[in-house]
Amino acid sequence: MSLTTRARRSFRYLWPGTLASQLIVLLLVAIVAAQALSVWIFQDSRRIAMVAAARDNLLMRAVSVSELLEDTPEHLRDRIVQANNTRFAVFWLGETPIAPQPGNSRFERRLEGYLNDHLGPGKTAHLNIHADERRGPREREAEPEAPASWRAVPRDERPRNLRKIMKKPEDLSLSIRMPDGRWLNVATSYRPPPGGLLPLLVQLGLTGLAATVIIGLAVRRVTRPLKDLAVAAEKFGRGEEQEPLRPSGPGEVQALTSAFNEMQGRLTRFVQDRTRMLAAISHDLRTPITSLRLRAEFIEDEENREKMIETLEEMAAMTEATLRFARDEADAEQAQKADLGAILEALADDQQDMGRDCSVDIQERIILSCRPLALKRALRNLVENAIRYGESVSITAAQGSGEVAIRISDNGPGIPEERMNDVFEPFVRLEESRNEDTGGIGLGLAISRSIIHAHGGTITLNLPDRGLEAEVTLPVGR
Repeated sequence: MSLTTRARRSFRYLWPGTLASQLIVLLLVAIVAAQALSVWIFQDSRRIAMVAAARDNLLMRAVSVSELLEDTPEHLRDRIVQANNTRFAVFWLGETPIAPQPGNSRFERRLEGYLNDHLGPGKTAHLNIHADERRGPREREAEPEAPASWRAVPRDERPRNLRKIMKKPEDLSLSIRMPDGRWLNVATSYRPPPGGLLPLLVQLGLTGLAATVIIGLAVRRVTRPLKDLAVAAEKFGRGEEQEPLRPSGPGEVQALTSAFNEMQGRLTRFVQDRTRMLAAISHDLRTPITSLRLRAEFIEDEENREKMIETLEEMAAMTEATLRFARDEADAEQAQKADLGAILEALADDQQDMGRDCSVDIQERIILSCRPLALKRALRNLVENAIRYGESVSITAAQGSGEVAIRISDNGPGIPEERMNDVFEPFVRLEESRNEDTGGIGLGLAISRSIIHAHGGTITLNLPDRGLEAEVTLPVGR
């Protein structure tokens, strides 16, 4: 099995089946992807903005300190310089500049020009930047032997907190030459605070929770009437009577429910009209057939009389069978839970009582929502048809995913493969003698198929190595 096939099977297994779950998963994936993309795109912008703001503030503070030092007595200058120290920057006055040379890059020269414009006469600014200006401060890719610029300052001129502040890679070094010849040095090791992961996760969780609740409520309003409609359609397919559904949900779903109610009413009236018409025709045929039967008794030719009576008896049997089927349909037996094993056991017992070889094999208890009498009649027709052509009959039933399969097998001669579908047509018989004892009247399989279809099932005929097998599949009722 290839990796792609395995991935597809895993995806189908993990992918939720309901509409609400699928929408929630897709929306959460979209939210997480959008947040991750936003962080990836705007994280550098945030760092650059914070570094730029800190740098501008430091440069303006350095200009202000240099101006203030000119008006401050000598004994207070060191205190003023130290008062401007922070945990990211250190100021000091000394004879040695931390930035002995002006900057080389265009950005450094632009900042130096900005500082020189704001400094008084006699002052010169040297600025060196040791970080990537576009992506914010980070450790520069310097040669291993190149020492940090602050190490070039003599030890006796270094402030005490310089080493502590400059543990991290330096970002900027600034030297402003004062009118007295000394240098106002500024060294920074600024790092913007890392973006908090917890606030992002909390925001993401709250957004996902809100989206889940909103989508869940919105989809539930759509799927609930659709689920009711699916259950009603399944019950209607099994021939169960039910009240029209109350339209609810969005307008499109209400229109669908109304259309289903109209279709259900039309089909119910159509079936009832056909059943009543069939019953009326069958009932009305009984009188002329009986009259013809009596008149046939007076025919003197014995051979013709017997043939005519035989034909009229066959017509009477067909009429009675049709009338009986129409009456059963008109009675509209209510669906209920039934034990399929009990139904099959009862059928086998009836056949065994008549001395016929009929066995049942059911491994588990199977409960169906069905019309028990109608289903029993359909299965009885199949069993009797198998016994008529085979010496022994075996019945098995097994429950699968959402359906149950019933197999009725015999060891008779079977039927031609090209006649498989013909035997389900009304009054079609493969036995051409027209003898009810050997070939029936041709309604048994047609009635069975009609009842099984009314239960939402299917019936097929198979040709095993010997005999014939009728397979009936029925949905397991909800």
